[in-house]
Amino acid sequence: MLLTLHTQLVIVALSIRPRHKERIFHYIWAIPLLAGAIAYYAMASDLGWVVVRQSHHLRRGFTRQIFWPKYVYWIVAFPAAILALGLLSGVTWATIAYGIGLSWIWVICYLIAAFTSTRYKWGFFALGTLAWLILFIGSFTHGRRIAARNNISGHYTLLSGWLHLLWLLYPIAWGLSDGGNVIGVTSSFIFFGILDVLMIPILAYAFIGLSKSWDYGRLGLNFTRHGRGYAGPYDEKREASGAIASAPATATTQVPASNPVQP
Repeated sequence: MLLTLHTQLVIVALSIRPRHKERIFHYIWAIPLLAGAIAYYAMASDLGWVVVRQSHHLRRGFTRQIFWPKYVYWIVAFPAAILALGLLSGVTWATIAYGIGLSWIWVICYLIAAFTSTRYKWGFFALGTLAWLILFIGSFTHGRRIAARNNISGHYTLLSGWLHLLWLLYPIAWGLSDGGNVIGVTSSFIFFGILDVLMIPILAYAFIGLSKSWDYGRLGLNFTRHGRGYAGPYDEKREASGAIASAPATATTQVPASNPVQP
């Protein structure tokens, strides 16, 4: 929690005077960092949990303490990572929205599975993992191909590969903790905590650091400085002089008179 909050403060401080006054990635990463600090503060305070009976221990009455704030955090954090990678690669807004929707399905299926006390939980787990697999194929392959057009495939592959490597471990961590009840609650806190720290704070620092070498104009990301619809440099004096120069030409335009008919 302290590392997440510290990163949040650093990102906010860096957004005061960013490179060329472009703050798009500062804005994106500030939200999940703040959400992560809130979620881990709640769990560290022993809040936001429900006791759920485990399916393979029904006869002996075994139960498990399920903390739901981490799922709420993932609903905020996963789309933020997808949005950042989508903007960097240059894919369409429809593709970004599709990826965010898949991430929500993934997390919600895991949340439902965690609160399911029967073996049907593994059906929800399979559906959520399928959504992650579709998300991985679209983000890592299609996104990298589009990023190559903007000569930024190297950085995109690095950032996307790091994210998907961590996402590969989330189903394993869930299966050992809230799913299979193999490891205890404290061990699951450590497992998910390490994954969450390696995902959002590390990616936030990586994005802000690597963005110093990116051409925001070429990537189409220079809209946080001048506003939406910004297409390039704008000179008010040049625009005004151009309007004045064009006005007399329009006013003096005349239709040539026809030649008189000779007898």
